[in-house]
Amino acid sequence: MAEQGKILVVDDDRLVLATVAHGLAQAGYAVIDADNGDDAILLAREHRPDLALLDIRMEGMSGFDVAAYLRDQLHVPFMFLSAFADDETVQKVKALGAVAYLVKPLDIGQILPTVAAALAQLPARAAARAAVPRPAAPSADDAAALDLVPLAVGVLMHRYSLPRATALQRLRRLAADEQRSLADQAGRLVEAVELLSRGQA
Repeated sequence: MAEQGKILVVDDDRLVLATVAHGLAQAGYAVIDADNGDDAILLAREHRPDLALLDIRMEGMSGFDVAAYLRDQLHVPFMFLSAFADDETVQKVKALGAVAYLVKPLDIGQILPTVAAALAQLPARAAARAAVPRPAAPSADDAAALDLVPLAVGVLMHRYSLPRATALQRLRRLAADEQRSLADQAGRLVEAVELLSRGQA
């Protein structure tokens, strides 16, 4: 099977790490794995993966720390696989610019379509980076341009204990009911979560 892309998988749970890494390898991806953030950064510098799958809460460097380094220093896109989906975590995931956010427990059948979709977006993301000079800090326009659909799906999965496909179907139905685009509906949902979070602060 031809290699479909190079994936860095980071999780301090060895069973989860082995399961995800094996599933990706079986699907034809070249897999690099690490069980902590420090090793993840060293491996990313050496191998320059096409995509990283990151756990969030780990001993030492968190998945957020690793994500910030991948974004700022290596320009490697990343997604999160986490058991946590509280409002603060959702906001941080959005701010970092993750390409997707999946809530555990997960099986490889849920992960593979998201990985494939993220990798399919890479040429467009690279072209956009080349065409537009990157500002020193992300602007409000940059944040608005993020694809919030995966993030909104993650929120629905957590809030209503839904599998990913059902959460996506619900988001599509909400968009159709309100005659909005899927991206617009996702943005409104994420904004609502942020407003609720600020109200509780």
